[in-house]
Amino acid sequence: MRIGILGAGAIAFGMAAFLAKAGHKPVLWSPSGARVRKLAAGALLTATGAVEFSDRVQVAHNCAEAVSGTDVIIIALPANGHRLVFDSALPHLKSGQPVIISSHSSFGALYLSKRLAERGVRLPIIVWGTTLLTGRQQLDGVSVSVNTIRQKIDVATLPKSTGAEGTAICTELFGDRFVERDGILAIALSNLNPQNHLGIALLNLTRMEKGETWEQGEHVTPAVGNLIEALDLERLRIAEGFGLSVRTVQEHFSLSFHVPMGTVSEMNQQMHREGRGGFGPATADSRYIYEDVPFGLVPTSLLGRIVGRPALLHEAGASLLSAAVGRNLVADNDLLPDLALDKLSATALTKLCEE
Repeated sequence: MRIGILGAGAIAFGMAAFLAKAGHKPVLWSPSGARVRKLAAGALLTATGAVEFSDRVQVAHNCAEAVSGTDVIIIALPANGHRLVFDSALPHLKSGQPVIISSHSSFGALYLSKRLAERGVRLPIIVWGTTLLTGRQQLDGVSVSVNTIRQKIDVATLPKSTGAEGTAICTELFGDRFVERDGILAIALSNLNPQNHLGIALLNLTRMEKGETWEQGEHVTPAVGNLIEALDLERLRIAEGFGLSVRTVQEHFSLSFHVPMGTVSEMNQQMHREGRGGFGPATADSRYIYEDVPFGLVPTSLLGRIVGRPALLHEAGASLLSAAVGRNLVADNDLLPDLALDKLSATALTKLCEE
């Protein structure tokens, strides 16, 4: 299959390598063009670690070239770039052409669906609770180190009635690793990166500021783990308020990273001992702050208010990191204002997320 990948970071490079190795034809597009300059000139895309690959891949010169004539489109970049990419792709998307959002944040599927409806275009929007893999892009501009390929990924589709179709497409491309969830609202409450990254970033912020090289799993100490578990309880209570069942943070770590159940700190220390704990951000200018706060903590807090179960720690974390970086991170969310979800009841929001 010919797959348009909109994005050019570590996740996009890793997915392109994964798909090409499986016999598909990925087409990479970078909104700025900077990260694919060498690949566009003929350099080989090289992946090491959990994916071993080295070959040329196609690079699109513009979004129209990446979208037109492709069987599936994958949005694979941080959520603070989703609106730009959605708006760029909208004029070129055709009815029936599946779009995968990896990973789904801040109800981007509702924004895309709303804009497509204005054009009279209907297509399945497939959303993932997390990314296919974890990794780090190398400074050479052509290489990616893939740390882990996730064993299980939560998936849902908008509209909900196309769920079986969406899961089948994902399985054909990436294998039998997808677990169909109860709609995009369940996916919104299954993305654990924002809460986990809040605990990690807030309590290791000076390491990030000083540009230290530090192993993330090792530094999920008992205090960091306790904060993450407390944040997780807020998320689970909100899901319960909507009548949804979602995995705990411990279940997520066990399924995604293949470690025995324990406390969050114990599980991260085990990943560290196995050499799979990864490295924390070496800068405060990190997606842990500038993506996960506005596009992760903010929508979770909104859901808590809608269902009458306030996420006080999520809200406090957003305020603390906003103060630390001297910027109103809540205002950085450019998707939610157009959706006006705060005016909906829990029942109305559930219906919208299904239809």
